[in-house]
Amino acid sequence: MTASTAAQAAYIVAALLFILSLAGLSRHETSRSGVVFGIAGMAIALAATIGLASRSIAATGIALLAVAMVIGAGIGLWRARRVEMTGMPELIAILHSFVGLAAVLVGWNGYLDVEARGSGQTEIAHDLLNIHHAEVFIGIFIGAVTFTGSIIAFLKLSARIKSSPLMLPGRNYLNIGALVAFVGLTTAFVASPNVGLLVAVTAVALALGLHLVASIGGGDMPVVVSMLNSYSGWAAAASGFLLDNNLLIVTGALVGSSGAYLSYIMCTAMNRSFLSVIAGGFGMEAAPSDDKEYGEYREIKAEDTAELLRGATSVVITPGYGMAVAQAQYPVADLTRRLRERGVEVRFGIHPVAGRLPGHMNVLLAEAKVPYDIVLEMDEINDDLAATTVVLVIGANDTVNPAAAEDPSSPIAGMPVLRVWEAENVVVFKRSMNTGYAGVQNPLFFRENSQMLFGDAKERVEDILKVL
Repeated sequence: MTASTAAQAAYIVAALLFILSLAGLSRHETSRSGVVFGIAGMAIALAATIGLASRSIAATGIALLAVAMVIGAGIGLWRARRVEMTGMPELIAILHSFVGLAAVLVGWNGYLDVEARGSGQTEIAHDLLNIHHAEVFIGIFIGAVTFTGSIIAFLKLSARIKSSPLMLPGRNYLNIGALVAFVGLTTAFVASPNVGLLVAVTAVALALGLHLVASIGGGDMPVVVSMLNSYSGWAAAASGFLLDNNLLIVTGALVGSSGAYLSYIMCTAMNRSFLSVIAGGFGMEAAPSDDKEYGEYREIKAEDTAELLRGATSVVITPGYGMAVAQAQYPVADLTRRLRERGVEVRFGIHPVAGRLPGHMNVLLAEAKVPYDIVLEMDEINDDLAATTVVLVIGANDTVNPAAAEDPSSPIAGMPVLRVWEAENVVVFKRSMNTGYAGVQNPLFFRENSQMLFGDAKERVEDILKVL
């Protein structure tokens, strides 16, 4: 068996492991095995690639490759050990930017290594070279959009820049103009490749990526992270074509398609159009002020909340990003166990875009050893809320806002939400009366059956546990 054949066989095994990894990660019970499959697949892919490269690269090149891998692995392990769950969204966003930048560099290398030396080709090779021209351009374009878009997402998620959308005049026409320019530049490059056109398409793509994500409001960042995940996959697939690497093509297609499907699910959960997400045409900034009179809110203490829970027959907990910030998942898990021991039915209602990352709340609850079978999606729990004694809203805001269902003029009108206001009693854990990440006031706080429990969520849950 030749080295090339062995490498291709290894790539097939790695690709199968990646598919098994995605299948495993789709369910709580099999998520650990999914991670193991993914790690094993990547290890096999790296070993096969290095083994194949060692036959055509000098020892010095292999040594430099090993040094780069050690440095990258060291940084990755360091960040993985230090990052909190609240910091995962921005970490994933910045990792997407690395994939995009790699695709840009691969594209440029593809031109410098092939096109610059392609004048002596036969007619058939010339036709293939034209295809390669297009591959170079498409790979650079997707990679550059992913690169700058991911950086802007990172800056927004980490609060280094404002989360409100950038509202340039004619912003949709700017996006369309960039796409038209890309098509025109690609046609020109295929006909007559030169460095100037590569510089031009790189600049256009970098600007488009920046504008696409900058024009999306912070409340829609979960969709943006998922969308950038898809972009990074397609960028990797484009790099696979340039490098003639079948595994990179398959892996990129898996990431790109799964990210696109997840983006579609997220858009449906937020009543958004998938095409408008791709175009960066949503996330309109909410009005800076709301003069509507909602009435007075009622405040409750931890002791009274404990008494309310003690007399409850059913409790639903709806967590949000505030629970992640307060690291309250562990006392929430203790509260759940304590109530269930008393015979109280306790379940969790998870909105698809709760937190700032798809599946954020599910991971936090799994981390705290909350049983999988009581963690339900929005569609599974919504019809049961009207028969629930107490709903605890812990750090959630926009995902439980009745304005989405009742106020057509609201910026989040039509967005499916958890109908917690239908329960007999609602206790909202919140630090203050400020609006949520989308900047929209929540009428739930002023409902007759709602009470506000102010303070750090972790401390308040611990106070409730002391009373119980």
